[in-house]
Amino acid sequence: MLDSAERTLAAHEALPIVRRKSRSIAVGSVLVGGDAPISVQSMTNTPTEDVEASVRQIEALEQAGADIVRVSCPSEEATNAFARIVKRVSLPLIADIHFHYKRALEAARGGAAGLRINPGNIGEPSRVREVVKAAQGEGCSIRIGVNAGSLERDLLEKYGEPCPQAMVESALSQSRLLQDCNFDAFKISVKASDVRLAIASYRLLAGACDHPLHLGVTEAGGQMAGSVKSAIGLGALLLEGIGDTLRVSLSADPVEEVRVGFAILQSLKLRSRGVNIVACPSCARQRFDVIDVVRKTEERLEHIREPITVSIIGCVVNGPGEARASDVGVTGGGMHQIYVGGQKDHRFSGGGLVDHIVELVERRAEVLREMRKEQEPSCE
Repeated sequence: MLDSAERTLAAHEALPIVRRKSRSIAVGSVLVGGDAPISVQSMTNTPTEDVEASVRQIEALEQAGADIVRVSCPSEEATNAFARIVKRVSLPLIADIHFHYKRALEAARGGAAGLRINPGNIGEPSRVREVVKAAQGEGCSIRIGVNAGSLERDLLEKYGEPCPQAMVESALSQSRLLQDCNFDAFKISVKASDVRLAIASYRLLAGACDHPLHLGVTEAGGQMAGSVKSAIGLGALLLEGIGDTLRVSLSADPVEEVRVGFAILQSLKLRSRGVNIVACPSCARQRFDVIDVVRKTEERLEHIREPITVSIIGCVVNGPGEARASDVGVTGGGMHQIYVGGQKDHRFSGGGLVDHIVELVERRAEVLREMRKEQEPSCE
């Protein structure tokens, strides 16, 4: 007989996510595509010319777990500041370029790990070739960023409106131009604010090339609506194995983009980082204030980076089953039953439940940190 944790594992193995095969490129120290983990990106919203504010925001994004950060470079002053920012941070930075191809040349010389260009905005092919030459010379990658809101005029005239065929034709036309320059260190995105258009475009593109794909539902909206749209759009594609890196676009603090990005990946078991709380929505059966305990526990455990699952269930209906599949589990019912490592460990009553959960999680995190240290190769 399989126990609950084994049944859960067996169910996951029966429904594997088979990732689309793509070539691998380097964005600074981060590999994108191939067998590399799906990376999470965000973008600064500080004025690039304000070096101190931009550095602080990039450091906050790094603390939240971002792998790559994009910085807008709309002017020569911005690219000059970008070069100074690069020297102050450890994350790979991508220079976001629109309209002025010379900004791409300046950013490449300034230490960009990657350049993001939009084929609908960058201009004639000769300018793209100059950008490619600069990227080759400086060892930085490129993202071809197609956007439904800024497609080339000839494609809009041909198709009448933004559609998957137009988006993919734009991307492939641009990719051929890069490949004609003997440049393959690029990834592609075909973003749209319409979730269904974005999904259809990525599906079509995924079958037409083997380049790494950057996922995103662009201009998704505020924190709640944007998170929902991104979870649907990115989740649908990730379930099909499509996607090598992603950005959740929110009209909110960029740190929230990173948190939502990891939450999407964690929900599909594609990456694990930090505490994953499994909690009931609460009902009349609950024996403690689940909503309040979950909220406070989430706030207290934001500093944990080790992958730990915590179940907080207000009654004994589903509580024991969830607890047996968790690192730390709490079930309601008179006196709280506490599970550790999937096994009944002890009972807990009275106040201080959040403090107790936090203490147990921090102990587990310390164990994981020690295990990781033991597995690291010795320099001796």
